[in-house]
This record gives sequence, C-alpha cells and structure tokens, in this order.
Amino acid sequence: MLQGAPRTRPHGSEQALREAYDTALLDLDGVVYVAGAAVPHAVRSLAAARDAGMRLAYVTNNAFRTPEAVAAHLTRLGLPARATDVITSAQAVARLVDGQLPAGARVLAVGGEGLRAALRERGLRLVDSADDDPAAVVQGYGGPEMPWERLGEAAIAVGRGALWFASNTDMTVPGERGVLPGNGAAVEVVRAATRWLREPPEPQIAGKPRPPMHRETILRTGARRPLVVGDRLDTDIEGAHAGEVDSLLVLTGVTDGAQLLAAPPEHRPVYVARDLRELSQAQPEVTGDAGAGFGCGGWIATAGDEDLALEGEGEGLDGLRALCGAAWTAAGDGTCALDAGKALARLGL
Repeated sequence: MLQGAPRTRPHGSEQALREAYDTALLDLDGVVYVAGAAVPHAVRSLAAARDAGMRLAYVTNNAFRTPEAVAAHLTRLGLPARATDVITSAQAVARLVDGQLPAGARVLAVGGEGLRAALRERGLRLVDSADDDPAAVVQGYGGPEMPWERLGEAAIAVGRGALWFASNTDMTVPGERGVLPGNGAAVEVVRAATRWLREPPEPQIAGKPRPPMHRETILRTGARRPLVVGDRLDTDIEGAHAGEVDSLLVLTGVTDGAQLLAAPPEHRPVYVARDLRELSQAQPEVTGDAGAGFGCGGWIATAGDEDLALEGEGEGLDGLRALCGAAWTAAGDGTCALDAGKALARLGL
C-alpha cells in the first residue's frame, strides 16, 4: 500500500486475506486474547490461516512479559508458538537505547521482566537507583503491582539528565475486572514530576505506532507482504499507516463503530472485520460515491447535513463498511462529526 490521498472507504479483496498476505502481524490484547483468555474464534481462525501457509507473528506493545512467556501462553491457548514468533515493544526500545549508548552502559529499567530481559540481551547494565548514575531511564509496563518508588527513581534520574525512553505510551490495558492504567499513565507520572525543569524532557518512544516498532517487526519477521491485524486505531492502525502496510481492524477489542466512522486518515484501516474469521474470507467492495451513496451487501449509506443515513438490510458488518465510505468521504482529511447513532443502532453495533 502506498501513501496518498486519504482513504475514503474500506477496500475489497477477491482473495482470502490469508492468501493475499504472507504474514499476519497480530496484536495480542483485544485480538488474540483478552485478560489471558482467547477471543472467540481466534484460535481456530489463526490455526486455519497458519495451515493455509500464512506466517503468524505476534506484535505487542506490552513490554511486561518476555517473548518466551508470551509464546508459552499462546501455546497453552492452542496456538503453538516460539519465542521468535513474538515481537514486543521491549525489544524495540532496547534496540533504540542500544543505538545511542556505549556497550555496557548503565540503565535504570522501570518495568517488568520482559523489559529487563530485552535490555540485558543488548548488553546493557541494569541498575535500580538514580544514585547509580544511569545513562538512561527506560519505562515499560510493570503490571498492576508496580512499586511507586520505582517511578520516583525514574523521575529523579530524568531530572538529573539521564536520557528517557519508553517502550510505549498506551494509556490503558485491559484487565479481568475492567480497564487498567497502562505504561502511558506511568510515563505521565514521570513527566509531571519533571515539569520543574527549565526544559522538561520528552521520552523517546519505541512502540506502536512509532517507527522503531515497525522496524523491529520487519527485521525479526522478514515479512514481504505483511498485514497488520489490530483492535486499536491509535496504535495498530496508525502504526500500519506510518509503515505503509495494509491493516485489518477487528472489532473484538477497544474500537467500536462510532470511533471507526470518526477516524482521521491515519486511523482508517484497509479492511474491517468482526473477528479473525475474516482472515479466511474475501473482502466485499464498497461501491458508489457521495452523490449516489455508498453500497456494500444490501446496504446504502449516505451523509446528510447532520447525520449519516442507512437504508437496506443484510449483514451488519457490510452496513458498517458502507457507513465508513460515507463518513470518510464526508470527512476528507479530517474527522467525521455527523451523528451515526441511528444508523449504528440498525446494525446492532
């Protein structure tokens, strides 16, 4: 896919996606599992894609666990995986740090074992205190039991001039009982504690949607025709857009229909799916234009002065695809502010 004019509708594909692309770059949380349990249809759909010749690579912004731990979890779910199938933002940020510091440099790691292991793999020396004079502070998700004192050490070290890195800045992560603070929230704590500086620093960020994560993924997978599969517009889909890679949004995670219709150009996926079963299917075309309306399946969507209208009947997802055509065309290179409530209610989305 080449960058150009803003996307005005989801694309179609005559081939099943597992045949059109050689590698699926799969987000984990919200796509493959939620709070550790497999998303419905995910295991069977991915096994079928793998059996059809598609390589599966698991690409996560979560830096908490090691690739070995993630692979073991996937294997328990019924998706046999190796550590080399997993790419994390911890690996991406470790490469970023390694490129700017001498071998054996001292680094204050504030995060889980996944982050610490990735930094050690690069030959960096881990320290636990700002008094150890670290050359850099690296933050990654540390789990719900992250000690407050670790953030204090990070703030002191950054305040003393250490370089500042973050694996990612996702503000939230899904949990068994609801949404939890993510690494982005921890980064904001350090940011708030260093505002007293004359020139407050900004962290260098490696994870999706930033280029270091895309570079790490391509280096580790060697994908030639990759398809990014994700549930978040602001990380998965924006990251694919930045890397000029096609993307599939699945509606099994955090993104709902209203958010999709309001997406700015960099958040508009190439394909839209209810779940991972779509990997084994061709994708329908969205036809028409702003004058005649946008059609998909048995639906026609149009943009009025105040709202989006939908006529017809059929598969709800086709109606959503038609609505995307109307909303994204009306928005151009901006965001669509038209009311889509009644149209989405007809689709049950």
